[in-house]
Amino acid sequence: MRTVQQPISNDHPLRPGVLLPARELAVAWALVVVIAALAWLLTVGQALDMGIEPGTMGMALPLFLVLWLAMMAAMMLPSVAPVAVTWARGIARQSGGATRALRTAEFLAGYLVAWTAVGLLAYGALALTGDLVDRNPDAGKWIGAAAFALAGLYQLGPLKNICLRHCRSPMAQLMHYAAYRPRMRDLRVGLHHGAYCVGCCWALMVVLIPLGVMNIAAMAGLAALIFLEKLWYRGPQLARVAGVAFLVLAVLAPFQDWLLPGLQPSMSPM
Repeated sequence: MRTVQQPISNDHPLRPGVLLPARELAVAWALVVVIAALAWLLTVGQALDMGIEPGTMGMALPLFLVLWLAMMAAMMLPSVAPVAVTWARGIARQSGGATRALRTAEFLAGYLVAWTAVGLLAYGALALTGDLVDRNPDAGKWIGAAAFALAGLYQLGPLKNICLRHCRSPMAQLMHYAAYRPRMRDLRVGLHHGAYCVGCCWALMVVLIPLGVMNIAAMAGLAALIFLEKLWYRGPQLARVAGVAFLVLAVLAPFQDWLLPGLQPSMSPM
């Protein structure tokens, strides 16, 4: 136990399996809830103004990336909190003033770089699918089926299981990160953790193509699924159940337009 906690702090020994003392854990989670709530307010407000349409909905790439990162903060933050708040606490105890702010910014930058890369790919995919739907509305049925099938197959595949196992083992991650060399350590920690988070969740983001990238109900449902997959003790089983459900939706999608609000050629109401 001493070896695991040493990179974070030796001031307050913790019980086995406990990352933070109860009081500090409550404060950290309260902060996470506040930040996630603000991200949800921004995302919901923008979604209500835009509605659900295919493609990029006329957004330029910079605006899309801003909204994308707000969405990721809203959907991902609660599930990555166990590792993120513990590492941030270690930064706070080992550094002071400007150094603490710089290290925390490096950690956040690394995590955001991973999801920004996904946002760039998402923008390209939305632009392509939007163009296809505009030229041939029937193409949306098969795009939707392919998106659901891809998500379902990935949920049931070995890479999903590897990434999910990593995300569900915060103590193992902290031991791994403590071995990093001090130079750019926090940036590398954020990037590494973000990469595994992407590996765990990118296929779930694909279903926003047929469901609508600004579909509030879909975002909330996926956020709940991500949270339970990573933190519930039956998360791996839930991931497989979701995979089977997505494959069922892939079969139904060509015949059920209500499953494809994000691929309808005209604006759909929220």
